[in-house]
Amino acid sequence: MRAAVIVFPGSNCDRDIATALEQSTGKPTTMVWHQDTDIPDVDLIVVPGGFSYGDYLRCGAMAAHSPVMGEVKRRAEKGTRVLGICNGFQIITEAGLLPGVLMRNKDLRFICRDVHLKVEDSQSAFTAKYKAGEVIRIPIAHAEGNYFADEATLNELESNGRVAFRYCTANGDVSADANPNGSQHNIAGIFNKSRTVLGMMPHPERLANAKLGGTDGRAMFDALVETLA
Repeated sequence: MRAAVIVFPGSNCDRDIATALEQSTGKPTTMVWHQDTDIPDVDLIVVPGGFSYGDYLRCGAMAAHSPVMGEVKRRAEKGTRVLGICNGFQIITEAGLLPGVLMRNKDLRFICRDVHLKVEDSQSAFTAKYKAGEVIRIPIAHAEGNYFADEATLNELESNGRVAFRYCTANGDVSADANPNGSQHNIAGIFNKSRTVLGMMPHPERLANAKLGGTDGRAMFDALVETLA
């Protein structure tokens, strides 16, 4: 599997995700600058976490109009897998690849800690090595992770199984107490209609190696390798 990571001014997780991908693929990851208008022939494009453009104007709003994003959207329309993590989730929603918006956390504070996620769907290249209903531990680090969409959009996401992950307790209970940022329906990640695009606020690359304190995130990258090889 060949992968590319988009790098924006302000990205700070681009090298982390590249390292996690290389651990699973055994191949170098291509780093693509945001001003480029071409992306090599790859199986996966990652829009990483960080603070693109310093989070000015609105998180992800400026990066969504970077020259490279036109090509990201074209590749996504052709079926290339796209993974947006944290700020990357914000960027791809602003770019129209996923519905909804990420707003300020309910307590208006930056949150950086591990959370538990309930895997809602295992029928995608991203989640194939998880089991539906499985509880995993993944870190979050954001101030604007509060997922919001109108009722029609939420109903469509729910009825078509497009919710990938929800915030939950260690026992798998999806509750208000387990929701760190106020996201509607405890949503932590969603798919596009074809499940070829995934946006999520938690950082799987930060728990993809035992030396980092856990490996729950590695299953995502191993699954991508197996399904896209």
